[in-house]
Amino acid sequence: MMIQSVVVFSFLFVAAYASVQDFCVADLSLPDTPSGFPCKDAKKLSVADFVYSGLGAAGNTTNLIKAAVTPAFTAQFPGVNGLGISIARLDLAVGGVIPFHTHPGGSELLVVIQGTICAGFISSANTVYFKTLNKGDIMLFPQGLLHFQINSGKGPALAFVSFSSPSPGLQITDFALFANNLPTELVVATTFLDAATVKKLKGVLGGSG
Repeated sequence: MMIQSVVVFSFLFVAAYASVQDFCVADLSLPDTPSGFPCKDAKKLSVADFVYSGLGAAGNTTNLIKAAVTPAFTAQFPGVNGLGISIARLDLAVGGVIPFHTHPGGSELLVVIQGTICAGFISSANTVYFKTLNKGDIMLFPQGLLHFQINSGKGPALAFVSFSSPSPGLQITDFALFANNLPTELVVATTFLDAATVKKLKGVLGGSG
């Protein structure tokens, strides 16, 4: 009886193990869903679906914020679909800044590769956590909380940021307030800024209204 039970258990274990789905490489030709993209046919996959070479070159930092984020999210790297992970490259020129922003879909882990970066976040209790980070330092930014990164050194800075989601999302506070057509009077009422300042910021960031 004991031997029979072991044999039955072994068959059940093998059957359960065989039913595990190892991965779900995104089929970007199909619509996205709340649980991720549908899977590509496993028979059509190759090692190329699990390799991405887009983070080797520096991003273009000749812009307003003097910074560039090069993502390897599902849209760029379909292999991370459904795995709860992704990564991006962060380049900061001298004086570069990633303004206050949030990732509603995932937490972030930053590791400094080159230069000096001042980074921080604000908790939901409005407690501020910030620190100057050097090469090899790592900092965590919990999901959904406002956070920032600034190049606080005298040369270019490079970091890699990983996320607990293949599509963490992004909302930059300044752009959300001043880079759209939200009427100035509403921005004034909700931020306590004066109308002249709001219009100036809209002009800088391309907003209207």
